[in-house]
Amino acid sequence: MMNLTDIRSVAFKWRGGLWTVLYLIILLLAKPTREGIFFGLIFVITGQMVRCWAAGSIGLYRGVEVKASQLVTWGPYAFVRNPLYLGNGLIGFGWAIMAGGWSVSLFVISFVIIYCFLIIPYEETFLENKFGDSYLRYKARTGALLIRRWPKKEEISGPFSLEVLLKSEKHSIYVTLVGTILLITRLWW
Repeated sequence: MMNLTDIRSVAFKWRGGLWTVLYLIILLLAKPTREGIFFGLIFVITGQMVRCWAAGSIGLYRGVEVKASQLVTWGPYAFVRNPLYLGNGLIGFGWAIMAGGWSVSLFVISFVIIYCFLIIPYEETFLENKFGDSYLRYKARTGALLIRRWPKKEEISGPFSLEVLLKSEKHSIYVTLVGTILLITRLWW
């Protein structure tokens, strides 16, 4: 029988698939309006911008195993511990607004279960084990997905690589673009 750690490990490995299933359900339920499309696009664009900033601030992050060569606390990581997931949340929330109806409730509940109860705790256990007190101090001053305090300017500045951003985030940008276009087309079908 699987314990909670095993479930979290599976959720982490299948996070892309879980995201895809949730998107497809929202797409099928979609009853978009022009106003919903407009307001949803604000969240989608903001979410992808957050993801790009986060991706350029770290090395490669894609994979089925949790990994980290260093503890990143600068850039968007000075504001929240999980800016990539915050970006996902904003994108998904934007898609749900675009879709209308029950999609917002479905998305929020699913996001909280998938990310807040499964994926983020799994990653944080790894980071606590790898970086110890450094991570615990960072965790104490930085919210998981919500800004706990405004960081100082020197806490925000750090390395940023456009090359890493383009290599790492290309897939996400395509998915966001295609997903958004498909939702917009639901205005006519």
